[in-house]
Amino acid sequence: MKSVLLKTSALCLLLFVLACNGFQYQQTNDFYKNQSKQLLKDIKAQPFDISDSSNGIYAPKWVGTTNFDLRKPNFVIIHHTAQNSCDQTLRTFTLERTKVSAHYVICKDGTVHHMLNDYYRAWHGGIAKWGNNTDINSSSIGIEIDNNGFEPFEPKQISSLLNLLAILKNKYKIPATNFIGHADIAPTRKNDPNINFPWSLLAQQGYGIWFEPNSNYNLQNNISVPYALALIGYDVKDTTAAILAFKRHFRQDSTAIINESDKSVMAQLIKNKLDIK
Repeated sequence: MKSVLLKTSALCLLLFVLACNGFQYQQTNDFYKNQSKQLLKDIKAQPFDISDSSNGIYAPKWVGTTNFDLRKPNFVIIHHTAQNSCDQTLRTFTLERTKVSAHYVICKDGTVHHMLNDYYRAWHGGIAKWGNNTDINSSSIGIEIDNNGFEPFEPKQISSLLNLLAILKNKYKIPATNFIGHADIAPTRKNDPNINFPWSLLAQQGYGIWFEPNSNYNLQNNISVPYALALIGYDVKDTTAAILAFKRHFRQDSTAIINESDKSVMAQLIKNKLDIK
């Protein structure tokens, strides 16, 4: 009897140790797998029968097309986490109640966490607009960089980011003009990745548009500042917010004052956006 109790105690201790040493996010990974299985069922299902719920006339038999593939992302949206550590962000993105997520998280040491299949729709952009696109989440990949929003970005982070962007651009043929920031698509709500982010470095590598200082460029007399911002892509319902987003991204400045130099930059950006294919 004593030996049985000892074996039982030893087994319980072993299970306790294994539980303590288990992967912290195993439960959320299991949730991910189950959610993916359900989505896969939805994708594999043949087009649904709408003949009973519509007044239209529909064929009695379904005919599937032979020409299709997966929808693919066409934008990359860059964020800063506005949190204090990578672990804190991973935790945030694995709690259902937060209702936020991203495809990638890049830690300060350069570690990249791929949290969501690129073809899935992450909840990272929120209410947003860029050009005529009002559902950014459905057409974009969200990348969160561990940064509280006011500190410099670590070189290892930027190196990992550039490597990741090269993969995404090549894999999905994302246009250079479609690498933008969260503040660009949601200027009234967000400021990330803020003024410390090296947009000019990214643009040199082919991710986003930029400009070369040239005082000979300026907005034509018939182009107002709001219209110029709209041509770049900004939602100008709140002009001040749009100006701030523009200044943070392209001028590394957080004031809403527009000078002649800023107008020159706008003119160059519009030209470059039209020139880049």
